[in-house]
This record gives sequence, structure tokens and C-alpha cells, in this order.
Amino acid sequence: MQIIDNPNKSSWTTILKRPTQTVDDIETTVNKIFNDVRQKGDEAIKDYTSRFDGVDLQSNIVTKEEIEDAIKNVPEKLQNAIKKAKKNIEAFHVAQKTSKVDIETTNGVQCWQEKRPIVKVGLYIPGGTAPLFSTVLMLAVPAQIAGCEEIVLCSPPNKEGKLAPEILFAAQLCGVTKIIKVGGIQAIAGLTFGTETIPQVYKIFGPGNQFVTVAKQLATKFGVAIDMPAGPSELLVVADHSANATYIASDLLSQAEHGTDSQVILVSTSKNLISAVSDEVEKQIKELPRQAIAEKAIVNSKLIYIENNELALDLINEYGPEHFIICTKNEDFYVNGIANAGSIFIGDYTPESAGDYASGTNHTLPTNGFSKAYSGVNLDSFLKSMTFQKISKDGLLNIGETIELMAEAEGLQAHKNAVSIRLKDLK
Repeated sequence: MQIIDNPNKSSWTTILKRPTQTVDDIETTVNKIFNDVRQKGDEAIKDYTSRFDGVDLQSNIVTKEEIEDAIKNVPEKLQNAIKKAKKNIEAFHVAQKTSKVDIETTNGVQCWQEKRPIVKVGLYIPGGTAPLFSTVLMLAVPAQIAGCEEIVLCSPPNKEGKLAPEILFAAQLCGVTKIIKVGGIQAIAGLTFGTETIPQVYKIFGPGNQFVTVAKQLATKFGVAIDMPAGPSELLVVADHSANATYIASDLLSQAEHGTDSQVILVSTSKNLISAVSDEVEKQIKELPRQAIAEKAIVNSKLIYIENNELALDLINEYGPEHFIICTKNEDFYVNGIANAGSIFIGDYTPESAGDYASGTNHTLPTNGFSKAYSGVNLDSFLKSMTFQKISKDGLLNIGETIELMAEAEGLQAHKNAVSIRLKDLK
């Protein structure tokens, strides 16, 4: 890992650059696949699945029999672990329910707000080198709690044309209504336009590689909402001399093993800790089954010495990490001061892995600095806030003149007339 000693603020932008391609590099590919799927539907989906996933599917719909077979292949201990994680995720997201907001803003004018579920949602679950069945829980659990009627899951098939049994087990456990064996850009395009087998949805959720991220952003041009831009995983740890170098190295590697385009950063006020973490990373990485992937990610990663906490916090807020771990004596300084981060993990015994799987918080989070403006997935992500109002005769008499004056000032005479005609009948 590259060690950077007390960088000047003017160099922070360069130092904190993510290892991602620009949109221009991949937008042409995404546009082509979108156009093909829009015009040819399932024919294009089948062609791209063959090309990118190396399998020719007779049908891309997961059958009831496939789900039943998959459940038999998930060990009981793992089934119980998934159920326990689901229970915690469920508890945290149920607690996010809010009551109806109801107020009389002025005499005779009643306004209220209610939340209603998004009827049709699409969940994208990455496959590839690590099928993320945990993401099924993170997306399907809140969708089910919200009351979404149609929950469509897309995930890329393996070379045998199957999805990981754990993905299917988690999907049926969480009320997914349809499971499609399709991944990548073509999956996002299918959910955007709809095909013979893939339902068109109103909002698409889920992480993915850079191609999936750009595909989701393109989907918004066709009237489909997305949860957030969520691309390659990233982690930033802030630590001082009191931190445990072994723990920190394990946290950095836990994210580095996600993919070659992941990025992990340590910001520390202790040069001795940086040296110890660097040694631990070299030692621990050799024991990982995904060593080759982690090593490539580590090339994009940095150990940064900053002389004081105030500067460190400024740098962290500038970066806006997806995951942020705090291992300092004065943890309150960072807890209270952090403005830009997807999810925060506090103390020596709160590894980021806990949030990835079973603590209860959601692991679908904004990356690439988007935590400056986006929230991670939560219950409200699957709901729409709708406002209602009911005005009595007295209410219209109370606010009618206000509306007339404002409408006339804006030059919108028909707006004024809609009130004036009613007021004439009431006076």
C-alpha cells in the first residue's frame, strides 16, 4: 500500500481519486446494449447472456423446482445464519416506519402526508466471483416491509446456467415474486424497458460494477428511478496510536477482496500505526483465498499520515467514503463531525463485515463520493411520500385571497380564477 506523509490540501483531490473508469469509457457500451434490449427484448438478453456469462439459456426464469432444489443445497447452519441476519435487518427496518403526518395549517385547511409503497421494484444482485446473497436480504427485506407488490430479482447465471443456492434461498425467504437469471447491463436494460419475461419496474436497486452503475444512471433517462449510484466497494478507516493494527488490516482486506477496483484507505495521526498496519496487510493477505483480487485492490489503496484530527476529518469529509470505521480514543470527535459517509462503524469491535451481513443496517450504500448527497438504502427507499389536503368552505375563505394575490402576481390568471369562482359562490 502506498504511504503518504502529511499531504498538502491542494493535493487531496489527486490523492483521493477513485480507481474507476470515466463514464465516457463505458457509456458507449451501455447505450448499445440498452438499444438492443429495447428493440429486441429477450432475444438481445439471451445473446448478451451467452456472450458475457458464457451460457445459453432455454429460459431465464427461475422455476419453483429450481428454488426447492436450491434450498436442499444450503446447509442448515447457513440457513439459520441467514434467518438470524434477516431478523436483525427486519428489526432495524421495521423501526424506520413513521406515522402519518396530519396538521390543520390554518382553520379549515387540513393537510396530511402518508407513505405508500412503490408498486414494482427491481433488485439487482451481483454474481461473478462472489454471489452476494446478503444483498438479497438488504433489498428484499425492506421491500417486503414497505409492501411492494412486485419484487423482481435479477442476478447473472453461472456457467451451468444456475444461480447460487444461497441467493435463491434468501429470495424465497424474503418474498421475492420473480427471479430472473440475467446480469450486467442487460439486466438493468430489461428492468427498464420490460421484455417478454422481465417485468418493467418503477425503481431499480442494488450494487454492481462500473458498467451496472452507469446502466442504472442511464435507466433514469427512461423514467425509471434508482436507489443511488453504487459501484465498486470502498472503505476508509481513521485510527490513532491506540488502535489495533491487526484489526485494521483485516478490515482493509475485507473490502479489498470484493474486487480489483475496490479501494481502501487508512487515515492516521500515528506513523507507527501506519507502519504496523502495512506489515499486517502484507502478512494477512497471503492467507486469503482471494489474494490475487485483494492484491490488485491494494495497489489502488493508501495509508495516509495526517498530523491532527481536525485535518483528518476535513480529508475524510472531502473523500465521502462508502464505509467509515472510527478507531480512535476521541471517537466522539469523528462521530459528531462526519458529514459525508454511507455507513459508520465505531470502535475496535465493530468490523465493517457486521454491517455487510447481520447487525441490521443496510449495506447498499453510495460510493464514489456520492455519500455527499445520497443516503444508503433504507425503508423509505421503497416508499413514496404522498401529500393530501382537504379544504372546507371556511378554509377557502381564509386562504382564498392569499392564493388570488400570488397567482395574479405570477401572471397565472386561470389559477386565480379557480379560486375566485368558488369564493364568489361562498360570499
